[in-house]
Amino acid sequence: MSMINYASREINLEYVYEKVAPNTRGKLISLATETERTLFFDFLPVDLGAIRGFKTRFHLYTVPGQVYYNASRKLILKGVDGVVFVGDSQVERLDANIESMHNLYENLSEYGLDLREIPFVIQYNKRDLPNISSLDELQRELNPNGVPHFEAVATRGIGVFDTLKAVSKLVIKSLS
Repeated sequence: MSMINYASREINLEYVYEKVAPNTRGKLISLATETERTLFFDFLPVDLGAIRGFKTRFHLYTVPGQVYYNASRKLILKGVDGVVFVGDSQVERLDANIESMHNLYENLSEYGLDLREIPFVIQYNKRDLPNISSLDELQRELNPNGVPHFEAVATRGIGVFDTLKAVSKLVIKSLS
């Protein structure tokens, strides 16, 4: 399962990693980009125990928000079981969010995938900042299909596990 952070670059897998029991998680791997401290991607396998007798292990990834890294974004999406789009709530990031959402649809379509048919949730991050778009505007612009959505402040962990739990349930349901 990929947790895609196109616009804000902050799903904050480091927070998830710190909160998940050490005996159920793998190693967190981070690679920095050349131009910023932005993570190229994170990989975090999380063992969720047995479901219907099968051992379940989720692999979580993030990718950078910059369009410059589109090839990396696309590669990470190959074989994806579920997606979280993390949008930056700041007013000045709305156009970038829209562009990133279109890019996500395009990249998935190259693998024959459609966001309307796979587990997909949206997280609206940075809800604690002063200059943010309203939830109604974000929903109108980024969520026309009405997929589950969550407000978040990833740096403080608010909404992070709610988002992870929702997409995990959708993935498990889709595999049943």
